[in-house]
Amino acid sequence: MDLLNTLVNKGLRRESPTREEALAVLATSDDDLLDVVAAAGKVRRHWFGRRVKLNYLVNLKSGLCPEDCSYCSQRLGSKAEILKYTWLKPDQASQAAAAGVAGGAKRVCLVASGRGPTDRDVDRVSDTIKAIKEQNEAVEVCACLGLLSDGQAERLREAGADAYNHNLNTSEATYGDITTTHTYADRVDTVNKAHAAGLSACSGLIAGMGESDEDLVDVVFSLRELDPDSVPVNFLIPMEGTPLAKEWHLTPQRCLRILAMTRFVCPDVEVRIAGGREVHLRTMQPLALHLANSIFLGDYLTSEGQAGRADLEMIADAGFEVEGAGEVTLPEHRVADRGGCGSHGEGAGCGSHGEGGGCGSAHEGGSLCGSAPAEKGAGAVPAVAGEPRTDLVAVRRRGAGTDLAPNA
Repeated sequence: MDLLNTLVNKGLRRESPTREEALAVLATSDDDLLDVVAAAGKVRRHWFGRRVKLNYLVNLKSGLCPEDCSYCSQRLGSKAEILKYTWLKPDQASQAAAAGVAGGAKRVCLVASGRGPTDRDVDRVSDTIKAIKEQNEAVEVCACLGLLSDGQAERLREAGADAYNHNLNTSEATYGDITTTHTYADRVDTVNKAHAAGLSACSGLIAGMGESDEDLVDVVFSLRELDPDSVPVNFLIPMEGTPLAKEWHLTPQRCLRILAMTRFVCPDVEVRIAGGREVHLRTMQPLALHLANSIFLGDYLTSEGQAGRADLEMIADAGFEVEGAGEVTLPEHRVADRGGCGSHGEGAGCGSHGEGGGCGSAHEGGSLCGSAPAEKGAGAVPAVAGEPRTDLVAVRRRGAGTDLAPNA
């Protein structure tokens, strides 16, 4: 179709589509879905080949957040029965990170619930970053701590952080319906602070909160304007005990269209499938690899994800390969434009559902707050569009903050 040919050509030239073209992608029919995936896949392969970057989350501090983000299981007033614990010690966080790196992760994302870090919190996270880098010098570290105050981004970079994640989550017009304890402008300011400090900025969205197609296009175009290196696309997991527990709007087909639209608008950026892929894409996850070049490995912040081994098998079976530690994620022109930021030379961004959501911290974003358990029994219910799939949601009970081995 002419629309897709136009979008492919624009993507190869790093040219932005129009809002009308982006909306048209979301409006395509299921009959045209494979054509949409194939077209966006051409753009993805042009800039990123068949590489898939693996990222690993470490939840440094879980629950008890004063912010009221409606999607988040760690929010103020949440009744979700999640793990709650205060700051992990640097050696505990380093051990958790090592599990992800051993499983193939190239980047570790350090996340903490809360509105934003105090200076003492920045000291804690700085010590953790140094501990991780001492154990594995090549690993990339992304901090996801919420709203930043002046000078904090610079201190994190001095400690060895490569990136900072803070999501916009939804459009500016609807942001006040989702969160009231901070503003959309606060989030934009934090992303700009990360940029200014020389960190690789990561910022994304959450789909499935009842937003319109126009809202989705608005937030993706806003992200393009902010120019992060990484855009995590999260799919809301309606977690019991949160205000959005009844919001089940997504189908695998709609998720693929959202990822395709994001790829067309942000052609040369690391697009990451973040929280909720197991719940909403389900058996169509391999198709999404033709659109996104990055995923999270193992569990999320407060929920369990697909088994890490299953992720690696999926990548191989779909004809892709895991990106190696020595490979640069971003296209050469983006690394040059950044002046060598991110990985102090690579610039590849972090993020997950919440990846900017999470009670003011970078990743929680609702979807991370409840992704699929590692394995399902034989009695799983067949998927019906729009029906709740609570059988695919499991609260994390292993890994960071527990005595059990992580899933990586």
